[in-house]
Amino acid sequence: MLDTLSRYVFYPLWDLKDRSKRLDHWRALEKQQWWSPKAVSELQWARLRALVAHAGKHSPFYRDLFARIEFDGENLFSTQAFQQLPVTTKADIRNGTDRFISETHQKDRLVIAKTGGSTGVSLNLYFDEECQEKRNAAQLMADRWAGWELGMKKAAVWGNPPVPATIKQKLRHHLLDRTIYLDTMDLNDQSMGDFVELWRKEKPRAVFGHAHSIYLFARYLLDNDIRTLRPDGIVATSMMLLDHERTAIEKAFDCAVTNRYGCEEVGLIACECEQHYGMHLNLPHAYVEFLDENNDPVKPGEPGKIVVTDLNNYAMPLIRYRVEDVGVPSDRVCSCGRGLPLMERLEGRVADFLVKPGGGRVAGISLVERTLTKVPGVEQMQLVQESLDRIEINRVKGQDYSNQTDEALIREFRDVFDSSVDLVINDVDRIAQEASGKYRFSICKV
Repeated sequence: MLDTLSRYVFYPLWDLKDRSKRLDHWRALEKQQWWSPKAVSELQWARLRALVAHAGKHSPFYRDLFARIEFDGENLFSTQAFQQLPVTTKADIRNGTDRFISETHQKDRLVIAKTGGSTGVSLNLYFDEECQEKRNAAQLMADRWAGWELGMKKAAVWGNPPVPATIKQKLRHHLLDRTIYLDTMDLNDQSMGDFVELWRKEKPRAVFGHAHSIYLFARYLLDNDIRTLRPDGIVATSMMLLDHERTAIEKAFDCAVTNRYGCEEVGLIACECEQHYGMHLNLPHAYVEFLDENNDPVKPGEPGKIVVTDLNNYAMPLIRYRVEDVGVPSDRVCSCGRGLPLMERLEGRVADFLVKPGGGRVAGISLVERTLTKVPGVEQMQLVQESLDRIEINRVKGQDYSNQTDEALIREFRDVFDSSVDLVINDVDRIAQEASGKYRFSICKV
């Protein structure tokens, strides 16, 4: 009953009270996702042209950039012309945040978000309420692909969960958000056992959280033979979902996992639909490119640096912004019938790629996953490259650990790194989390 009331009464009334257009934006996306690829692409291109023209007039950073390279932002006529624009980096934003903000907006009236990124150096991002509402609408659409419905109670495996304090926050928590939390900053047998009991009482029907944190909870369920938690949908986000993690999560919950990808800077970028055949790109809201080392487009099936233009943020335009992730574009067509193209997979952050002494790069996250599936006795692992000739392997012992485990680990890594690289195994009790509650399994400081 409360699910129904939340969806059809409380959500619309709350938006009406706040004068929000979030549900209107969501309904528009629900229709646009089924448009033909040509129609979706035309919508995206129209929005890109409008955003670029606005930035060229009102954002000091882009106005000066366009003038310097003699770029006509008001008459963007082709993707080739658009690709002449330099890529915007995190350093550009850090070194001149205020110059990105449009003169049509007052900074002190904008929503602010912070992101640490792979370097741990925070960025301040700004956007107006309409942009935020559109981002929330895209999240609602993607969550429905996973099996969640508006108003449905959910379980969140998340770090630093919000605690409602005011009467308004408490009302929203009980009538709209309807979320129970497992705090990933304190994951242990006691906290996970307590969460199981809370789950049985509250009966959430969907799970959201950091991919690896959901995996750790799934491992607890499997190890303790708890098979009664059966959600309708699971959304793994905020970090890469590894294949062995997906397998364990789906076994523990008897439910398919939906892999979702986005970032604080631009919101939803891509998400799996119910077919789990790749990740649909959020074309109505983002213009996504996959570039090689020379900033040229890669071919379908090849990994490339992900570069995104946020089509919603007129307050602080981000054009051809490199998010420092690597992904693989696809030319496959999903059988779901949506007109949104696919990204094959996410391969990790740029900072996740380890460097060989000869200059080659290795996808550290893929190396971790391959090793975990081939070497018994390792529960978790993290690679830290401090220098070209030294890699530290932080290893958590698993139940099958033996005297041969570490020898097998070294052999696996020697297939990739020659004897000029020192491989040091550190025996640790757990892999430390970042302040956000996320985990990093490959860290390159070179």
